[in-house]
Amino acid sequence: MKRNLRIRTAKTGGKIEFILDEGTVLPEAAPAGRMITDTDAGTFIYLLDDGEQFLHIHFPGEVWPAMAEALRAGTDPVLTDGSRRLVLERFADELDMLIFNIEGNDNYGDEFSGAVEAAFHEILGA
Repeated sequence: MKRNLRIRTAKTGGKIEFILDEGTVLPEAAPAGRMITDTDAGTFIYLLDDGEQFLHIHFPGEVWPAMAEALRAGTDPVLTDGSRRLVLERFADELDMLIFNIEGNDNYGDEFSGAVEAAFHEILGA
């Protein structure tokens, strides 16, 4: 069974941090350096590998502006539960590839691709 965790909020300015839902403990896992989407949930998903399975870290639309900031900065953000921190390796590369693949692609559904195009319009238009 896959384990799903959700980002609650983000801190920007300097190093970008994504904070897990309150009460969620950052698992002992390594960054997989891969990102996928869940169009039904309207989220981007970063994968962590605990050695037995992939853990799905869901990034809802509320934190997409911070994701765009990470892309503009060209840096990999940090995931935290408030006490532990983990650099999300290849985050910017994977997100960049995904948003350009989603742009104008009906396979992601009109609602999701429209939301992505709106949230990342500055990057897509560059």
